[in-house]
Amino acid sequence: MSDRKVRLAAFIEAVWNRGEAGAVPAYLAPAYTIHHDPGDPWEGRTLDPASFAERLLQSRAPCPDQRFTVLRMAEDADTVIMTWTWEATHLGDFPGFPATGRTIRMSGATAYGFDAEDRLTGHWQIADRLGVFQQLQANRG
Repeated sequence: MSDRKVRLAAFIEAVWNRGEAGAVPAYLAPAYTIHHDPGDPWEGRTLDPASFAERLLQSRAPCPDQRFTVLRMAEDADTVIMTWTWEATHLGDFPGFPATGRTIRMSGATAYGFDAEDRLTGHWQIADRLGVFQQLQANRG
């Protein structure tokens, strides 16, 4: 596995799976751009590590036990593409969806950019957020 793939796997584990906001500066470049991520409130924004850490905390709040499972990684120049699945327990409120305690799942693919120092510079992502919405609706009753 290449150094960037190893670094990305470590970032996913520490930051997204364990929620270690303090680890964000070790992985991110000074500017991290969310180029494409439909349904993500931060889509189109460029964040510094502190803003990214706030995004992490807000994103994890409804599902603090969330877990990404990396399915595959492919590397091309300064980009690592990762396919993944995500699973979490709905323990906190989403707007319009009170916590249910039920498991929700989704899958997706993310292309992460890297700079010359192997820090993450941003991502382009597709994810099954419609499927999450449908699960949240079904879990209401």
